[in-house]
Amino acid sequence: MAKPRKPESTRSRYGVRRSPGASQPTATVELPPECTFDPPPIPGYVQWDEWQRDRWNSLWRSPQAFMWDETAVTTVAVLITYERAVLSGAASAWQAQELRYATESLGLTPSAMQKLGWKIGDGS
Repeated sequence: MAKPRKPESTRSRYGVRRSPGASQPTATVELPPECTFDPPPIPGYVQWDEWQRDRWNSLWRSPQAFMWDETAVTTVAVLITYERAVLSGAASAWQAQELRYATESLGLTPSAMQKLGWKIGDGS
C-alpha cells in the first residue's frame, strides 16, 4: 500500500514542489502597441482569399509580431489556414487543436503572453 502524501513536506516523491509563480519568467518584455516592420511576403505555396491576405498583414502588424523572426512565417500561414477552416465549419478536431497550439506559440492569447513574459506597452 502506498504511503499517503504529506502536503506540508518540502520533499516529495511526486516531484519537486514549486510555488505557483515559479514557472513564470522573471523579466517582462514591453511590446510596442503596433509592429512597424514590413510584413514578410505571403508564402507562394498558399492560395488565399482577400480576408486571409488581410489577416496576414494584420497579424504581422500586431504587437506580438515584434518578437517573431523568419521562422514564424510558416506558423502564421498555418494559423490563418486553420482559422479559415474553423470559421467556415470545415475543420476537423485536430485542425482546431493545431489552431490553438499556433495561437499559443505565437503569443496571441493572454495566457501565452504571460508565459512568455510579454506585455503590450502604451507606446510612450
